[in-house]
Amino acid sequence: MSSNKSAFYSTLLAMVVFASCKDKAPAGPPTPPPAQVTLQEVSLTDAVYYDEYPATVTALNQVELRPQVSGFITGIHFKDGARVRKGQLLYSIDAQLYSANYQQAVANLNIQQANLSKAEKDANRFHELDKNDAVAKQLVDNADAALEVARKQVDASRANIQAVQTSVRYTRVSAPFDGLIGISSVKPGAAVTAGQTILNTVSSDRELAVDFSISQKEIYRFTNFMSDQPIQSDSTFTLAFGNDVYPYAGKLALLDRAVDPQTGTIKARLIFPNTKNLLVSGMNATVRVKNKASKASVMIPYKAITEQLGEFFVYVPGDSSKVSQRKVILGKQVGTNVIITDGLEQGEKVVVQGVQNLREGAAISTTPPPPPSAGAPKK
Repeated sequence: MSSNKSAFYSTLLAMVVFASCKDKAPAGPPTPPPAQVTLQEVSLTDAVYYDEYPATVTALNQVELRPQVSGFITGIHFKDGARVRKGQLLYSIDAQLYSANYQQAVANLNIQQANLSKAEKDANRFHELDKNDAVAKQLVDNADAALEVARKQVDASRANIQAVQTSVRYTRVSAPFDGLIGISSVKPGAAVTAGQTILNTVSSDRELAVDFSISQKEIYRFTNFMSDQPIQSDSTFTLAFGNDVYPYAGKLALLDRAVDPQTGTIKARLIFPNTKNLLVSGMNATVRVKNKASKASVMIPYKAITEQLGEFFVYVPGDSSKVSQRKVILGKQVGTNVIITDGLEQGEKVVVQGVQNLREGAAISTTPPPPPSAGAPKK
């Protein structure tokens, strides 16, 4: 009997302890309140923006001046960095040797002409004698051959004079076209070698080219630019240097003959006026090409975008006040906004504020929380 009572009291004690532990079990974590966000409806807008390409300013015509005869510089007839005219004398090379060669060539021509005159007279004399059968036929043939040799020698002397005259002219280096000349690489008295020594560089400056590369996918677009160029607005092609925009618009001159197989790009060339000499060959700049897309674009604030592993997402609210992530394809960024090329449609809503507090399936609220009551204790 005592054994049964002991078992009864043990069971009763275990039930009391279990109930006590159950009453003191910790409560689960509280459900977080909905995240406060701001939504914005997606709409279509006519976005005006510029595609930008790194570019280099280059002269349409540029020539390195090299002497065509060897000698010593005897004169420099321009100021470094000045504008020069076509045919203007720039450098003089010592011409004494070449002038002496010319005089010698002229004297040699006179000698050959005298020999020709004598050969003509001898040939005529032998032909007169041959008519009377008073001279051997061989002598007549020899006289004709000597006459022909004398004529060839006169021709050779005249050709030599032309060559020497060319050398004399080459002692004067002139500007090949109108343009700007750089800083001289030689000084008076310097020895120069024909075809090797660089004297200076002359480049055209009234119009300058701007070269940049475009993707082969854009060839069709730029080809249309060229065909539609007469009706393009002046702002289609502009040039920027940092925050400064060149005040004159350019025109598309050409696309290169072929795509570079290494890079998949093709070179395009714009031409800009340079009447105020604001452009200098060799400058680096940014070509700005106005976007010509006629259809409206989806544009949202860039702060609505989140990035994960190189992909871009936005948060879109669902029917149960919960958000889900949606992948989007970004286009051109325009100021603080960005164009969405795929992933959103007109009329949908996206979260534009409070994105940092969200995750997939998070509850949201667009109603701000009520202000604390006046009697509530401050924490």
